[in-house]
Amino acid sequence: MIDHVVTVWPSGSPRAKEDELAWQIAMVAGGDAPVDDDVADMVVNRVIDDAAVAAASLSRAPVCAARDEALAHRVVAGSAIWGLGDDVRVGPEWAAWANGVAVRELDFHDTFLGAEYAHPGDNIPALLAVAQHVGRARAISGRDLVRAIATAYEVQIALARSISLHKHKIDHVAHLGPSIAAGLGALLRLPTAVTYQAVNQALHTSTATRQSRKGQISTWKAYAPAFVAKATVEAVDRAMRGQTSPAPIYEGEDGVIAWMLDGPDARYDVSLPSPGEARRAIMDSFTKEHSAEYQAQAWIDLARRLRTRHPSVADPAQVSEIVIISSHHTHMVIGTGSNDPQKFDPTSTRETLDHSLPYIFAVALQDGEWHHESSYSATRANRPDTVALWRRIRTIEDPEWSRRYLALDPKERAYGGRVEVVMTDGSTVTDEIEVPDAHPRGARPFARDQYVEKFRRLSESVVDREEAERFVESVLRLNALDAAELVDLSFRASPPLATGATQGIF
Repeated sequence: MIDHVVTVWPSGSPRAKEDELAWQIAMVAGGDAPVDDDVADMVVNRVIDDAAVAAASLSRAPVCAARDEALAHRVVAGSAIWGLGDDVRVGPEWAAWANGVAVRELDFHDTFLGAEYAHPGDNIPALLAVAQHVGRARAISGRDLVRAIATAYEVQIALARSISLHKHKIDHVAHLGPSIAAGLGALLRLPTAVTYQAVNQALHTSTATRQSRKGQISTWKAYAPAFVAKATVEAVDRAMRGQTSPAPIYEGEDGVIAWMLDGPDARYDVSLPSPGEARRAIMDSFTKEHSAEYQAQAWIDLARRLRTRHPSVADPAQVSEIVIISSHHTHMVIGTGSNDPQKFDPTSTRETLDHSLPYIFAVALQDGEWHHESSYSATRANRPDTVALWRRIRTIEDPEWSRRYLALDPKERAYGGRVEVVMTDGSTVTDEIEVPDAHPRGARPFARDQYVEKFRRLSESVVDREEAERFVESVLRLNALDAAELVDLSFRASPPLATGATQGIF
């Protein structure tokens, strides 16, 4: 790995563009670095994972609206929309849009946590869409797509390791534009100078405030990464046509770092692979067993365990208070440190409840399970005994759990914490958990079988068994697919999806 020192440069002291972080990101997209077998296998897992959560969301309102928008932009070659099979083609930017919204809607796909958090599976819809659109014309194979996905993961995770966005109330998708641009550069074998321009523009157009994840969270949460994906596909197209972009976008005196992040005196150390070095960052990310914010995953698992061992902790008549002791990030983003009253409101949106650890912990304690739909239903959220228990839960930060959240040693890194349940009789029940059960260090780590089962389970009500198995077999052959077979990386819903129910400009 090569460590790149990133600082703000005065306009009066310009430096070579090769010293810019955007250029170094573009360099990662170049060459022909090897893809290790375990990385290729994990790429397959994550394509299956994205498809699983997309299938489960196909009938949800944000996904239907995005799909209808995309269908207004059909093209002859084009890209497939998940749920419509491979005979309906739209522009690749619109397929990235529709499929990206479907992937993100349920908050149920993979995650990386560092200085910033990320859902690197958000890269896949755009890369797949472009591969399907230009695959035959540019002789792009499944192996090329695997390498592109590994590249995109490498870039987004490198940025998330080193550069905090949320600290400055910038949405985490600002790291996604550069990673998709790098992935597309790798996929299309673009010159470094072209990818560099696309990285600049992708970042320039994808920096938005974090209000999208504050207070009453809207349906835009599902759209945010898809918006960046669409904009980045368009940025790459313009860069390929010889158009330039604002630079230096990171280091500039009026750039992102100087005015949106740590300011003119900032310094970041970003580690990127050297030329020819394998791209392995995907192995440091992990998926979700439950449809909820990643910081809630371990707490769902702990709640299920507590309910089995101490059933009384689920009864508000016997519970005086529940204190969840965890990291700064957990406390501030999904806990009471956010100071969001909406996190305790039974009428809040699904997106808001998905970011309410007190709600999630209360429901998981009472139900002993978590479901991507029923656990968020209005009936479930308004149950009086749940509301009573929910409002007795608070979170606090523990510096040690905060340190472990960002620990450099993967064996020490933790995304859980400790819980103390104070009973009305004066007794206390305590327990703790380090990582979710599905984490690589957890009680039941996700492997290939679990990814495939997740797709089968989440798609069973919308995709018939034969079509589901055909899709899985195609993805399992991803590394061997030729350009003509990339369209097989789609699936058709049965019965057919309703379209045209939403109306807008298009």
